[in-house]
Amino acid sequence: MGELKVIGAWSSPFAIRPRIALTLKSIDYEYIEENLRAKSDLLLKSNPVHKKVPVLLHGDRPICESLLILQYIDEQWSPGPSILPSDPYDRAIARFWAAYIDDKLSPAMLGMKAESEEAKAEAMEKMKMEFELMEKVFKDLSRGGGFFGGEEIGYVDIALGSFLAGVRVFESFSGVKLLDEEKTPGLVGWAQRFCAHEAVRDVMPKSEKLLEFAKKAFFNQPADK
Repeated sequence: MGELKVIGAWSSPFAIRPRIALTLKSIDYEYIEENLRAKSDLLLKSNPVHKKVPVLLHGDRPICESLLILQYIDEQWSPGPSILPSDPYDRAIARFWAAYIDDKLSPAMLGMKAESEEAKAEAMEKMKMEFELMEKVFKDLSRGGGFFGGEEIGYVDIALGSFLAGVRVFESFSGVKLLDEEKTPGLVGWAQRFCAHEAVRDVMPKSEKLLEFAKKAFFNQPADK
């Protein structure tokens, strides 16, 4: 069907998702870094509706939206580790929580861009509540394993784990621990295992670089020179 490419941006939590999935499946691909301030013709042609990353190019066929890309990768390259559970009920539950993460957690993180301190504090409280909820979800889905997917990284792991570098940045600015040993001990251990995994560590944004980026993009502070 042709070569495989991923159009992404290093700072985007959504754009690292397909890269993690492809690495889990031991699939070779070409990564194309996109300049989101001057979007390329390739991106605009590949995703003319939303004009966003990531885009998976399988030959001349583009697949857009990170969660849909994960499903495509899992179905297209079924040999090897599964990303989604094999049981239909478990698959539905995994899809529900991955969609929940994007519907609730992502907007709460974007709320940190608010200008007023009151709005930022409200966004942080929402984020704390979401992570406390995900602590309960982790206990249910992991069934005693180290990941939401059980013994191996799965769909929900990739969906939530892609935000972890950003979480560290927000914690450093706010002084509030979203992953707390007392309130979210399961997630603390999970986050360490996820970030150390060989499929994740090379594509996860470095905290220092993301911190400099966030100073401008989220907190209107000058980046360090």
